[in-house]
Amino acid sequence: MINKVHIENSVAYDFVQDSVTRINAIFEEKGVLSQHDPFFKQRAGQIAMAHAVANAIQQCDALVVEAGTGVGKTYAYLVPALLSGERVIISTATKTLQDQLFGRDLPNLVAMLGLPVKTALLKGRSSYLCTYRLELARQDFGSSDRGIQNTLTKVETWSHTTRSGDLAELSGLDERSPVLPYITSSRDNCLGSQCPNFRSCYVNLARREALAADVVVINHHLFFADLAVRDSGMAELLPTVRVVIFDEAHQLNETGVQFLGAQLGTAQIIDLARDILATGMLLARGLCEWRDLASDLEKAARDLRLSVGKHASGTKLRWVNTVPENVDEHTWFEALQSITASCEKLIIALNMVSELGPDFVRLLERCNQLQERTELFKMPNKVNTVRWLEVGQHIRLVESPLDIAQAVQSKMLKLDESEVQSLKTWIFASATLGHDAHLSWFTEPCGLTEASILQVESPFDYAKQAAIYVPKGLPKPNDPTHSLQVANTVVDAILILHGRTLILTTTLKAMRVIGERLQQMFDANSGIEILIQGQQAKRELLERFREGSSQGRAACVLVASASFWEGVDVPGDELALVVIDKLPFPPPNDPLVEARSKRLEAQGRSAFNDYFVPEACVALKQGAGRLIRRETDVGVLMICDTRLTQMGYGRRILASLPPMRLLQSDDDLKQTLMMQMA
Repeated sequence: MINKVHIENSVAYDFVQDSVTRINAIFEEKGVLSQHDPFFKQRAGQIAMAHAVANAIQQCDALVVEAGTGVGKTYAYLVPALLSGERVIISTATKTLQDQLFGRDLPNLVAMLGLPVKTALLKGRSSYLCTYRLELARQDFGSSDRGIQNTLTKVETWSHTTRSGDLAELSGLDERSPVLPYITSSRDNCLGSQCPNFRSCYVNLARREALAADVVVINHHLFFADLAVRDSGMAELLPTVRVVIFDEAHQLNETGVQFLGAQLGTAQIIDLARDILATGMLLARGLCEWRDLASDLEKAARDLRLSVGKHASGTKLRWVNTVPENVDEHTWFEALQSITASCEKLIIALNMVSELGPDFVRLLERCNQLQERTELFKMPNKVNTVRWLEVGQHIRLVESPLDIAQAVQSKMLKLDESEVQSLKTWIFASATLGHDAHLSWFTEPCGLTEASILQVESPFDYAKQAAIYVPKGLPKPNDPTHSLQVANTVVDAILILHGRTLILTTTLKAMRVIGERLQQMFDANSGIEILIQGQQAKRELLERFREGSSQGRAACVLVASASFWEGVDVPGDELALVVIDKLPFPPPNDPLVEARSKRLEAQGRSAFNDYFVPEACVALKQGAGRLIRRETDVGVLMICDTRLTQMGYGRRILASLPPMRLLQSDDDLKQTLMMQMA
């Protein structure tokens, strides 16, 4: 066990016995939950998980729990955590899940149990209104962009009534709104204690409330941002907490590597140049040649971008030597040196005016940080890291660890372990964490190979509720016509079900091809509406899909990729068919994927068997998990990849899915779908 606390046996026995009794009284058939929730059902797996979490809290253990869909893992970890009386942090994968947990699950349970527990919600600073930047934006756009001005007026009106400043409260403000950078602060531009609005700052209010709360709900991005830069408020909070729970823990590794490396982007450099120009001309006009200084820095950033040449947006260039692949070394280093030289001139200028206001102090800090980061990317990358260059309108230089194992071991599990009082319980929970008994897909890259492990099966009767069908005769997944054939293949099923279909693709290109083909086949008079990711905000798409054909509207088919593979919950009759276009293997040309593969091969292991197949298993389980969400749901999972039944590794992947019955023919599929409609 990790971080195990040794206590007297008699005390431990009393603690455990009391915990068992109280948990049983809450989860049993006529227990507390059943008295408050008419839909509650006693689940042996949920009770087993709750006891395991309680034991981990008592032992200060690290516990990894894979709880199948329908177990009720949220209450299974919340109940023992609340009963423990310890201070608790709960981290979720997304801000949407964070809001759901804080706004619904947690207060409902606290009320049911009648506990005097104080809760708080803590997000990153970009989630909160910055009143200082709102004031600046109102001045900047006072007579210009009408659309931005109207949105700023709406934000300002809301700012007079909000208590939290959480922008999630403001309806109609899309997460992609161009206004957001003007009304929120970042680590780069926040003035901290020097801000004239510091005392009323919503970020600081949220942090103060978190420090005073018994249970704090955060997200994975916030947690790892703090491990990397100590700037999220967690630095003060974490040492006071004894229990840390990660829900949707399967996202931890990929979230963590985003923050534990280093990044430098030309967009970031250009933003700094423009901030320097605006602040210099406003507060110190004539004291320095602000236009020339800012122009030099912006030109250096653009020269760096030009040195890379033309590439498709989203391209990742390998970077195994001194410069990224196919980039001229002389031009590259000349541009980097120009950035360094511009920073040196700016640092001199900003030092001259730093006493004029906190804005200049923060700009000086940003220049120093930019200079340090530029020097970093002139040097060879660190051991056990990988570098690449992301290309779009701007470029982003990235150096990333291959996984979070070292950070977890050194910064989490062994945090201040010299003092018994600092030992913590770490709970990692998700519906999909691997496909073997050791949950190696999750525990190895997360440094949790010594943690306790519990696997709890889903209570759903998949053999009765669901079936899998792999269409025969489809072209190979790499065939250019594959996506069109997938679209043609699902038409009959969509007609039988009258919509009620979610199509998940492994690429955005496949999503567009399938979506556009189906829109051609189902016009406005068909009674079936084809929804495609990107045409509306995700929340709006899901709301429309859940509505289905209610209120006289057209039935729905939703075609989506990426973020729709998980966290999408459509229980009931509106979803009866989930279609997956291909087995979701990692992209082999991705620099991080390549580096992980090479590390495994250097260890004498098979990159395909030990990395690609497990990744596909977990991703496919996530996508398949959209189908059955309740004991009363029924449906079919259609996987349009013949490798699933023809290849040995395909059968291994198939075995990792819930035990659904396998349909053998188109006739079996049609009969099953018609029975669902009966």
